[in-house]
Amino acid sequence: MNRGMISFVLGAALVCGAPAQAQDAKYPSKPIRMIVGYAPGGGSDIMGRLIAPQIAEALGQQVIVENRAGQAQNIAAEFIVRQPADGYTLFLSSAALGVNATLYPKLNYDPVKDFIPVAVFASSANLLLTHPSVPAKTVKEFIAVVKKNPGKMNYSSSGSGSTQHLSGEMLKLFIKGDFTHIPYKGTGPSLGALASGEVEFSFSNIPAAQPLINRFRVLGITSEKRSTLMPEVPTLIEGGLPGFVTQTWYGVLVTRGTPQPIVNTLNSIIVKAVQREDFRNRILQMGSDPIAESPEYFRKMLAEEIERWGKVVRASGIKP
Repeated sequence: MNRGMISFVLGAALVCGAPAQAQDAKYPSKPIRMIVGYAPGGGSDIMGRLIAPQIAEALGQQVIVENRAGQAQNIAAEFIVRQPADGYTLFLSSAALGVNATLYPKLNYDPVKDFIPVAVFASSANLLLTHPSVPAKTVKEFIAVVKKNPGKMNYSSSGSGSTQHLSGEMLKLFIKGDFTHIPYKGTGPSLGALASGEVEFSFSNIPAAQPLINRFRVLGITSEKRSTLMPEVPTLIEGGLPGFVTQTWYGVLVTRGTPQPIVNTLNSIIVKAVQREDFRNRILQMGSDPIAESPEYFRKMLAEEIERWGKVVRASGIKP
């Protein structure tokens, strides 16, 4: 091959590679969508609308939060995997992503292979809430009421496979109780059902429960230690259920194949936001714990979540 031909081939190769590099360099050149798998008013929605402006400000583009509720965020996850891998569609996910890997035997996506974890930025325990008509003011009294009324009590959740659902099923295993799960399309509708008396009790993360907290009786929290935001609320461990710990998390993922520079950019923005004192305080004021870690940390955490919740799903025998 002569020198002219070599120059032509190298030039062509550089031209062919240029569009992708240029596209990455110009990111973002248009508004970005953030897909939330639950209805407005729930923890995922609240956290999505909390982190979206941070990303928008750093990138100089709108980040529009879009709710696609249903099937414990499976509808949103299926939508995400059908989108171009260009960083313009973000997935605001909760711990349901790890639960669904076992709970749903035939998913139209792979929770591990079809997404790239960008950053997990907060985690939150669940509160055990009852309707005021339930004659119990402590966890022990509540357990006694449940056992005296087998099959007569219902609890709500944000959907099958949510940590709220799993918390209820764990309670059933711990106390050998008999009650019925009623799934809703998000924490907002779930708490609305509890407030209206459609169900007797529910589990909810603190961010979603706070606006309606005076309409419920708060019996306990599913963390290892009491919340600094609600120190008067005992843990379920203190209530006589040793080892009863559940929590949800909130993180951003993108479609498999998204260029690594875009993943790195988004991670850097989220981590820097969480490291700022004002933003950390906003997360803490919602009863959640801030997290500022790498994509690799999130990837490992997701794998551990799938394994942990898989054991609970199999032990309880629950179905979607």
